[in-house]
Amino acid sequence: MNKIAGKMIAGLIGFLTLGIVGLLFGIAIGHAFDRGLWQALQAASPENLARIQKQFFDTTFTLLGYVAKSDGRVSEAEIAQAEALFRQLRLTPSQRQSAIQRFQSGAEPGFDPGATVQAFATRVGSRRQVHQTLFAFLASMALADGELDTNERNALHHIAGLLGVPTQEVDRLVAMLMAQARFHSGGTGGGMGGAPPRDRLADAYQALGVNASDTDDAIKKSYRRLMSENHPDKLIAKGVPDEMVKLATERSQEISTAYDVIKAARGIR
Repeated sequence: MNKIAGKMIAGLIGFLTLGIVGLLFGIAIGHAFDRGLWQALQAASPENLARIQKQFFDTTFTLLGYVAKSDGRVSEAEIAQAEALFRQLRLTPSQRQSAIQRFQSGAEPGFDPGATVQAFATRVGSRRQVHQTLFAFLASMALADGELDTNERNALHHIAGLLGVPTQEVDRLVAMLMAQARFHSGGTGGGMGGAPPRDRLADAYQALGVNASDTDDAIKKSYRRLMSENHPDKLIAKGVPDEMVKLATERSQEISTAYDVIKAARGIR
């Protein structure tokens, strides 16, 4: 019934207004509507959501291995980052084993991420929030040792190219994550309390992906968009696995803190 509802309604309206010509035109319009409606219903089904979640899980850990090995070796800091992720996600023994296998596969010499990314793109589609969440995990791995070298940046850019994501968007996300991490760890320069106010404010602007020259309204808009994008219900609905939602939404704490710093500096209410 879902596949013909649009044709029936549009065809009837067309017939009543333009007769037989309107009927044919309405059926054509309704057919296009039905295709989109049916695809949307299928995309929202519990079965498809479960498939997206599994694809996200498999893709994330495979590409984490790829990014970690992109500079020639998997460092101790990157291994610790992966282990911390396993613990924070509270993976079951079977999930942990699968994650390790995926990570090791992505870290194999000469690994080509093309097939992995293509499978992810086919399953997930153009869900921007899912793409951003994936890159947040990957960028965190690249930044595990406190810096992003050229090979790691190139690896992120390569994945972005395969997904059709602009490299500027990835660079912007990395800069935001670095600034947000400084808020999470207590600020720059040995702690939030010891950081010069202007450095703290600069980090706050970067954490929200805005500039000091932006208007108050633009900053508010960016803040609200980031908080919305990291809302648990939205991430789950988009296909981010439950185990990963908690980590993904922790970004909202740093975003909120950064916005408080900006509000205090600018007198925003």
